[in-house]
Amino acid sequence: MIERRVEIETPDGTMTTFEFHPEEGGPYPIVLYLMDAPSVRPALKDMASRLATAGYYVLLPFLYYRKSPYREFGASDEDMHLRRELMQSVTREGVLRDAKAMLEFASRNDKADADGKIGAVGFCMSGPLVMALAQHMPDKVAAIASIHGAWVVTKNVDSPHRQIDRIQAEIYFGWAQDDPTATAEEMKIMDDALSKAGKRYRIDFMAGALHGFAPPGGPRYHRGAAEKHWERVHDLFRRNLPGTTS
Repeated sequence: MIERRVEIETPDGTMTTFEFHPEEGGPYPIVLYLMDAPSVRPALKDMASRLATAGYYVLLPFLYYRKSPYREFGASDEDMHLRRELMQSVTREGVLRDAKAMLEFASRNDKADADGKIGAVGFCMSGPLVMALAQHMPDKVAAIASIHGAWVVTKNVDSPHRQIDRIQAEIYFGWAQDDPTATAEEMKIMDDALSKAGKRYRIDFMAGALHGFAPPGGPRYHRGAAEKHWERVHDLFRRNLPGTTS
């Protein structure tokens, strides 16, 4: 397995990104792996690597780059306060520019299938971001997964659940039972919106799981829910992304 730290130039600055792909074979379908609020850290890198071993070219970007140099965050009050501020710099409009820059970068690597359809996985705050990618890049994004995605249903006129008209991708939600950023009532609203729009989707309600259940090692990790999300994501991508040419 190849893992590299790279620096990708975007219209907004230099974005530290971690690149993962099998050492041999390819080219492999591209998957954009978008971080949660705690940011890029060993647990998330291990998850991106685990996905890549199944035959994908995975890019894990540091989305706070507009306001901060790359760093890992701890659990101190200072770090938590800083993360809350940095989250405001991550927008749906910005991630569209980031995605185009990442795809341009990937096109220069013969391990990446730059001409094929892509997938995207978003955790926590990145749930709305992968939905934005699918809406604004409908001819490129074939499958997305929102894992304990936050604020995918809001009262705002631009709520993600009201912006699904152009999505052609198949959509998967791993929905935590105990999540103040995505309640069971909001899950029903999303379910109704996707059903009425005729989208291809699946929502798993993860009984007993808290927001943040997927990354291992943390206090909210829930093995059953985490492994279910892995099974669903692998199945989603096998159905929708092209196979390798190796």
